[in-house]
Amino acid sequence: MAQTGAFEQILDYSNRADPYPLYAELRKTPVARQSDGTYVVSTYKEIVALLHDPRVSSDPRGIPELTAVGAAPGEETPELPPAFIRLDPPGHDRLRCTAMRHFGPPGTPGRVDGMAPRMAEIVTDLIDGFDGGNRADIVDDFAYPLPVTVICELLGVPREDDRLFHRWSQTIIEANDQTTGPLPERQRRRFSATAELGRYLKGLVGAHRRHPGDDLLSALALDADMPSDDLLSTAALLLIAGHETTVNLIANGVLTLLRRPELLERLRHEPDLVIGTVEELLRYDPPVQALATGRNVLSDIDLAGTTIPRGSVVTLLLASGSRDPERFHDPDRFDPDRQDNQHLGFGGGIHYCFGAPLARMETQLALTELTRRLVNPRLVTDPPPYRQHPFLRGPRHLPIAFDGIVPA
Repeated sequence: MAQTGAFEQILDYSNRADPYPLYAELRKTPVARQSDGTYVVSTYKEIVALLHDPRVSSDPRGIPELTAVGAAPGEETPELPPAFIRLDPPGHDRLRCTAMRHFGPPGTPGRVDGMAPRMAEIVTDLIDGFDGGNRADIVDDFAYPLPVTVICELLGVPREDDRLFHRWSQTIIEANDQTTGPLPERQRRRFSATAELGRYLKGLVGAHRRHPGDDLLSALALDADMPSDDLLSTAALLLIAGHETTVNLIANGVLTLLRRPELLERLRHEPDLVIGTVEELLRYDPPVQALATGRNVLSDIDLAGTTIPRGSVVTLLLASGSRDPERFHDPDRFDPDRQDNQHLGFGGGIHYCFGAPLARMETQLALTELTRRLVNPRLVTDPPPYRQHPFLRGPRHLPIAFDGIVPA
């Protein structure tokens, strides 16, 4: 099988349920040039090297084809500049540090941990909502409403507006998926959705400045070190990334446990096992399979016997790296007791996932309570239908059946 063929098959929806054999094929050539001139990196050591290499830029403005498509005639300029996840130092460092000042330690050490009681309440209410029946869709009924409610309350965004920002976030995410249409068309859809989201957030930030609360958006709005335009892009990043990937992580976790009844039973009796379970889940079946947008090389890089030329675009296959047998023993086995689990589920380097503590807490609580309260849970469809995007991978729906619910 040719390397280009393997990567094209990963993009093919028919392989969405199990891309991992294709990753194994790709790892035979750690750094592989594709027919379009881009490079795919699939092994752990090489991915980690590039995640920490300042010669790899995250700013998509360095890729001409991603910036050549602007607004259609008559359209407005978008309200959002690039978020810090799409910037290089020093701009990235300045914005990320300002945002972290209000999100986590040392500036605000209790913001995420302080959400734990409210998260538990949300989880309890959602599982209680299953009562009266013996079926549920884990995605629609649980994995989506949990992180959406949490991020809305954390940021100070009206929960009832989720129908709006969910539509915008889907459009923005799909613009990064080459299987959904030609680049100019995808860019214009993204441009329009970004402009609408920017206008929405601009009004919300104004309201928080006039009547600040104890939420994260109010804290950022009142921080003199956060310029208004950058505040909008930061808020958009936290709002979208704060729920999209966690939906997949929770759904992937439920699917993994229901395929392993012995592990589910063990977790029911050993709740502390959930910590290792979630870390292994991030390695074994992560919600973000690859970093594939805007990574471009600023100068020639020699890696694993291949020279990646200046100006090249690179795709880092995180999920492949986390299954690399050169780094992980028996990598295709799910092992919640795995030691030294330095997975790539949250990326690495300066762009290590900003919301990792929140995602961990939500998923640990979700899996613990579902395991404890559902009586004889089982899959209705296996494999379930998956979302379209090849690299933000998770079930679109996950129907399950059960025999009852243990009271909270």
